[in-house]
Amino acid sequence: MKTCFRSWLLWITILSLNGKSVLAQVIDVKEADLNLTRLSASLETLSQQVSPAVVQVFSSGLAPVIEGESAGTGVLARQHSIGSGMIVDSEGYIITNAHVVEGAQRVQVLLPTSSESKSPNRSLLKAKGKMLEGQLLGLDRESDLALVKVDRKGLPFVELGDSDGLRQGQVVLAFGAPLGLANSVTMGVVSGVARQLKPEDPMVYIQTDTPINPGSSGGPLVDGNGRVIGINTFILSQSGGSEGIGFAIPSNIVRNVYRQLKQSGKVRRGVIGVYAQTITPLLASCLGLPQDWGVIISDVPPGGPAHRAGIKEGDLVLTLDRKVMENARQFNVNLYRHSVGDNVVVEVLRDNLRLRLDVRVIERADDPDRFAELADPRENLVSKLGILGVAIDPKISQMLLPLRKLNGVVVAAKLMGASSGGAELQTGDVIYSVNRTPVKDVADLNDALKKVDLGDSVLLQIERHGQVMYQAFELE
Repeated sequence: MKTCFRSWLLWITILSLNGKSVLAQVIDVKEADLNLTRLSASLETLSQQVSPAVVQVFSSGLAPVIEGESAGTGVLARQHSIGSGMIVDSEGYIITNAHVVEGAQRVQVLLPTSSESKSPNRSLLKAKGKMLEGQLLGLDRESDLALVKVDRKGLPFVELGDSDGLRQGQVVLAFGAPLGLANSVTMGVVSGVARQLKPEDPMVYIQTDTPINPGSSGGPLVDGNGRVIGINTFILSQSGGSEGIGFAIPSNIVRNVYRQLKQSGKVRRGVIGVYAQTITPLLASCLGLPQDWGVIISDVPPGGPAHRAGIKEGDLVLTLDRKVMENARQFNVNLYRHSVGDNVVVEVLRDNLRLRLDVRVIERADDPDRFAELADPRENLVSKLGILGVAIDPKISQMLLPLRKLNGVVVAAKLMGASSGGAELQTGDVIYSVNRTPVKDVADLNDALKKVDLGDSVLLQIERHGQVMYQAFELE
């Protein structure tokens, strides 16, 4: 493969040398060959540097059956998942994707085979690495990251780089175990540096054309200097395999999540208590603003940290932590990476005065993962809706806005890969009734849904963000 690539590159080089003397052409061809040799050697060195810290992660647990004759009957079966991970600390801390280990009752980690060998003629076929039991310290569904610990010290590890310095077109390498092929590496470029796949979602991704396939999830995306600038997490594909559209979680988001999972086993996300909007030319004209781009603060709820720091409605945000803010999306994304308790410096323009204000980051009230840890798939499964539900009790009530009714079932989590049955539920929704039959717990909800067959109409009464509403659909 390397020989073919070299021949192709040399041929292209020769074709581009029209008009030069034969001697000059020979010198340029030799120079191209030398550069290619140097590039190949650099990639080989980089691979040898990173590979010892890349592991395979195996998990098993109980999950609802979503295909076959038993689908939708509440039957749980043992499910297995295989992914990749990377060692980020010599004490055995490993980062992987949450979807690789979510719901796992057992996690195992396969360490790579040591590259050291006492034999003068090392074999290309290496023995299988060491399998260790892993402990799941915590996971964060919103970023799709998890932290696993193995009882082993002195392990090789990689360091997280600065994903903010990433540029479109940079060469990157993806490490992992695609389709179970351990210790694989692929090469590509950065296709995009800040892909936002859902409107108003502060979570952004690195897009790359580096081949990523099932089993690569959780492996590192590395730049040419050997720095981890992302965690491979998913692909967009019509065939199910790599089609050159892969996505990685930026390392600066990974760093924040890793630090919190290591410290407390969960992630708390912060806000400063403002609503920011992107300035458009029309908005600037209507408000008489001095610029037709950037960010304007349209709401500052009283009593919040931004209000206490002196931020006011109508302030133009110039910078956040010294970074120029071009739009509200950028403002929200940069806030998203901060931990609760951090301080951020917001520079605003007000009446032609530039003010620098120090604002404290507080915990976000509507964390969608706040109920998930209270649910057990064996007890809280509602298979026809593809959710885990928990009954309202005093503890749950304290986690919600004041409710309109006393009894109901809270949507604690939506099951990845499971059918929603046609319902459009969100985490935190409270289900009060099914076809006008009140439900007070998961057993009531499942009993009411047993009376509904595929294709039948279903009417749910739910409460969402303080609003009671109906949701009608045909069961799929």
